[in-house]
Amino acid sequence: MSRLTGGDPSLLRRINSTVVLRSLCADTTTALTLTELGRATGLSRPTVEGVVEGLIEAGLVAEAPDDPADARISRRGRPARRFRFRSEAGHLLGIELGPHRVAAVLADLTGRLVGSTSRQVDEGASADLRLERARATVADLLRRTDIARDSLRAVGVGTPGIVEADGTVRLGTALPGWTGLALGERLRRSFRCPVLVENDANAGVLAEHWKGAARGVDDVVMVLAGLSPGAGSLIGGRLHRGFGGAAGEIGALHLLGREATPERLLSTTDEPLHPLDEAAVARVFARARGGDEQAGRAMDRFLARLVHDVAALVLALDPELLVVGGWAAGLDGVLDPLRAELERYCLRPPRVALSLLGDTAVATGALRLALDHVHAELFTVESVDAAHTPDPTQRPPALP
Repeated sequence: MSRLTGGDPSLLRRINSTVVLRSLCADTTTALTLTELGRATGLSRPTVEGVVEGLIEAGLVAEAPDDPADARISRRGRPARRFRFRSEAGHLLGIELGPHRVAAVLADLTGRLVGSTSRQVDEGASADLRLERARATVADLLRRTDIARDSLRAVGVGTPGIVEADGTVRLGTALPGWTGLALGERLRRSFRCPVLVENDANAGVLAEHWKGAARGVDDVVMVLAGLSPGAGSLIGGRLHRGFGGAAGEIGALHLLGREATPERLLSTTDEPLHPLDEAAVARVFARARGGDEQAGRAMDRFLARLVHDVAALVLALDPELLVVGGWAAGLDGVLDPLRAELERYCLRPPRVALSLLGDTAVATGALRLALDHVHAELFTVESVDAAHTPDPTQRPPALP
């Protein structure tokens, strides 16, 4: 590694470009003059002017039209030029690959939603068929929003399973053919930009922290409640994935000496439910609410198991907030018993709230992954060799 010095021109350009972009993005509703940018960044006017011209050439900044209602515009002489961040210079995509559907959301470089769509998929679909359905869903969304595919700067993906850093699903029992699938590699063939793959519960907690029930809360656990629940956690505002990406897999706790699987706990017959049969679970809950004693006992067993699983995480992490999402969150009778039981078993029970994003949480969290990736490229100065530090005026290199 070569030695960095204060006079390194590439590093200085990187720093200057970063601070100017940060200032322009601090309030995307207001365009700034060169003088205002100089005041905000501490850079000289000639430096700011040079940086802005470079960012204009790169397509990240544009000169804003004069606004007659703007009091800053002088009535005499030529008005000062004002500049804005071009949020439309690129787009971000978030994808959910779930057991029953594929969903996609599209946004500009500030995270402002441009469009969304979803398609149903059979729970027994093969990996190839599910990926083909995802590609068709994305193609439909891009066509309807009139966004070119090469405008995408990053793609985030949320999916069930333990996901490694390169996007390989190390273990994924919810979807056929998912264990061992090189999901990131397969999807990168369809996009000329970085593709980031994350566990669905991890994506969900990012979404709730960004736009949902956990806004302003930095220590939070989100549970995707179902027959095999999973959880995503933020500690100090940062996603906790664990060493191998398996943090929060509380659905495996029944393996630790708990004799009955979740599918048997909710069964009212001698046959276990199918792990992905949400309609059958809903029928059990409905019968329990109607006074059916056998269904009521099944529902009590399910809630007891959910409390057991969630309490383990609450005791370990001591979150301020527990957000309950997933399909079971929509079934009456889950939230209040969960809250009451956590108060019994936890030393300091957290606040408990339902997800505000519902079935859009995973795709929204995947979008947040893409947004964070691009913003890190545009707005972060890495303390590494300048020759290896990405320039925000350059499009991220295409992955193979």
